[in-house]
This record gives sequence, structure tokens and C-alpha cells, in this order.
Amino acid sequence: MLASATLLGIALWGPSNFAASVAPASLPMQAMGPDDSWRAANNSSALGVMAAGGELASVLAPPSPAMAEGVLSGGGPRHTWQLFQGRYWQIAGPGGEDPSVTDASEKNRGSCSVGMVEVQGRMKVAALLDELQLQACTKWIDKKWPERCAAYDRGKWLAASKDLPTQPMHFCIDRFEYPNRKGEYPIVMASWYEARDVCKAEGKRLCTEDEWTFACEGEEATPYPNGYDRDPEACLNDRPWRQFRGESLMPRSGKAAMLELDRLWQGLPSGSRPLCRSTFGVYDLTGNIDEWTRSSIPGERPSVLKGGYWGPVRTRCRPATKAHDETHTFYQEGFRCCEDRH
Repeated sequence: MLASATLLGIALWGPSNFAASVAPASLPMQAMGPDDSWRAANNSSALGVMAAGGELASVLAPPSPAMAEGVLSGGGPRHTWQLFQGRYWQIAGPGGEDPSVTDASEKNRGSCSVGMVEVQGRMKVAALLDELQLQACTKWIDKKWPERCAAYDRGKWLAASKDLPTQPMHFCIDRFEYPNRKGEYPIVMASWYEARDVCKAEGKRLCTEDEWTFACEGEEATPYPNGYDRDPEACLNDRPWRQFRGESLMPRSGKAAMLELDRLWQGLPSGSRPLCRSTFGVYDLTGNIDEWTRSSIPGERPSVLKGGYWGPVRTRCRPATKAHDETHTFYQEGFRCCEDRH
């Protein structure tokens, strides 16, 4: 379950307790859309209501008995889902590992806040770096967009990229997808605005596109966080596409949205794939869920999705999805937070 100082109401909907009473729990700390996703406009651009002392709070009423009966009679979900602030969804489960315990094990927190990784180095800069990188592909899965490469020639890439300009990078990034706890499922169905505000409420900020990319690829600019091979045992990707029912996802707080999420869901708890780890020690950057970031290009729309999700899409460090505005929400869109180094 989520752990933070900010309390809000939660409704639990699942196979054994589909209409549970509201229970106080804490606000998630962190939470991604596909390369070709459905556009769902909504008007929820605020995180919640401001309570006394400036803390965010929300009370969510449980679903009505009639709603619960209707779902159960039609077949319940595979997972127990919890709804936060009437907007974001997460699969309920045991509490994840204490971030301070993970910090002690990983030994890469540096001067960052608890649960974060210090990232420092020089990032390769090129407008079409991903296209240049694809020239080093030695084993294609599919050359059609969204193109997927199974293996790259490291020597060829290093030779092609050795003279590219670089820029210094130094920042802190959450080790896992929001809520940034090993063993917990990521939050999904959050808009860019909401991701931004959740990070701000945590005393952090949304990662820039460049920060996210560098945390993934490192100074060598590897195509995948784990290196040059699309290892099926590393990051969670290439699971079969499931056709979504767009009308079921609106409103996102309803029983139909929850059931559609449950039908589509193929993700894993954060940190489930130990090989999906970048050279800096950041997990699940590609695959599992898409992550909102802020554009690094002046004048460009700020909402940028990075990483891809569990489906058969690009899921590399460099590609980005820039087709959706800041109100867009979808079944596999979440985020993680960054902060300036202390």
C-alpha cells in the first residue's frame, strides 16, 4: 500500500471485496501511454482540495451497493484495485519495501532524498540520435513503426557516436515508478498536470525529458537501460496488444473503467525485473508503464511520455510520445519524480 504523510480516502474494488468501505491511506509518491494510444480528454487538472496547513486531502465515497452487485453479477476483476482521489488507480497489495531499506541495499542514493538515485555525467546530444542508433541494429523484430530492434552492435554505435556533443547532467530521480516503492504496483490513469502536482506535493518536480533519458541510457547512450539487447528477461515489454474499449475508460473513476483497466492490465509491481536497471541503478525505465515527463525543448508542449509500456512498442531510452496534451489519461500512463541535487 502507499506510504506518505498525506491522507486521503480510498475505495477498494476487487474480486473478494468489490465495494469496500473508505479507509484512510496515504498519497502515492509517483506514477506512463502507448506509442499509439487513444486520446481521452478530461477536465481534472487539479490534484485535490487543499486542506488546512496546505496538505492535500480528498474524501472518496465508496461505490453504491447497486454498482457492486452489477459488477459481481457480471464477473469480478482479476485484481483488487484501489482508487485515489477519484482519479488514479493502483492494484492493491502488500506494502512495498521501505525506501530506506532499498537505499541501503542499492548504495546509490548519494546526496538525494530517500528513495532517489543521484545521476551525474555527460549526456550525448543529437536531434535524431535514435534514428542514428537504429543504424547499428543487427537483429530486427520489426522495421515498421513502432520499430523494434532486438540487438545492437555496440562497437558500431560507439564509433558512430564518439564525436557527438555532450552536456553535463546532475540531478536526483526516483528509483521506481510512482509511488516509488519496490514491490508495489505503479499508479496509472494520471494526467500530466496531476503527475506534476503529485511530485510538487512531495517536494519534488516532474522529471525533464532529458533527465529521464539520461537516467535510462547513461553516458554511452545505450538503447536500453540494461544495454544493447532487448532481453525478454530484463524489462517488461512485447506482451500482446489488447484492443481497448475507449468508452469504458470514461469516467475514469467508474466501475467500467476499473473493469477495463483490469482486462487490459499486463504490468508488474515496480522492481520485479532486477535486470531492468540502468547503469545508474534506476529501475523500470522502459516497459511496464509509460511515464510523464516535461519537454526539454523550449516552446514545445510540455507533456512528453517516455519509456513505452508492456506492449509491443519501441520501449527504448530515446524515443518519446508527444501526441497527447496535459489532460490526457490512459490505462498505462504514470510517472516518476525528480529533484535538484541537494
